[in-house]
Amino acid sequence: MESAIANAIRAPLQPVAVLFADERPAGAMQFVEGRWGCVMWLLASAAKGRAAAADRASFGCIGGGVGLGFGNQYENWPGGIECFHGFLSTGNDDTEHGRAVADSLGAGWRREAVEHFRHGEGYLKSPELTREFVDALPITQVPKRWVVLKPLAEVAADETPEVVIFLVDPDRLAALVVLANHEGGGNENVIVPWAAGCQTIGIIPYREARSERPRAVVGLTDPSARLYIAKQVGRDLMTFAVPFAMFQRMEGDVAGSFLERDTWRALLADSPR
Repeated sequence: MESAIANAIRAPLQPVAVLFADERPAGAMQFVEGRWGCVMWLLASAAKGRAAAADRASFGCIGGGVGLGFGNQYENWPGGIECFHGFLSTGNDDTEHGRAVADSLGAGWRREAVEHFRHGEGYLKSPELTREFVDALPITQVPKRWVVLKPLAEVAADETPEVVIFLVDPDRLAALVVLANHEGGGNENVIVPWAAGCQTIGIIPYREARSERPRAVVGLTDPSARLYIAKQVGRDLMTFAVPFAMFQRMEGDVAGSFLERDTWRALLADSPR
């Protein structure tokens, strides 16, 4: 499946399609069961040309399981979901239970992750606010075994993606925001939620795809995800995740739009990529 948008903005990396599937594509990148990994590495792999996939046994990290749509995996957090509420905020070192759980974390936990478990990542001000954040997430159970991320160009005629993701710099992000509003009605057809990087390419755009008026989702607003993906794609990119029906509309809007006018061409000529 070719993309007029990708051609018009000269996308630095391939657009990535997210699909639900009964089988894993041959040769797809996959995390080893029980080993930690960041879902954003799966995205980077697909954007560079190699499909990637995850199921309920190989989503890399508990947050990644939530983000891809394998239910509320936070309930499986060491020490229970209350300890996750501490992890994302002020830590768990202020309770006997939290300290005991931290002391018991095995070799599968990285040193910095144990420190965050004890003292918190500080992304939210309190465990109570973290609880509200989790409760508001569109927790999803995907209907098939696999969540597949593959280059859009490899999507077959009989496949229908759930979401299409672009990895773009600020100039190209600006173009995608304008194009999303070109025919969308109103001027708020793109949202920038605070959430984990995987949630902004997974469950949040899944929710938008099911809404009466779907919106595109700007992501990589998560500092942890930005750190984990920097070596694969650099530090200057954001994600732009589009529900597939909206993507199709945007594809049809390229011809005759600002993407064929002088302002965009001049901006693109000065682009570092």
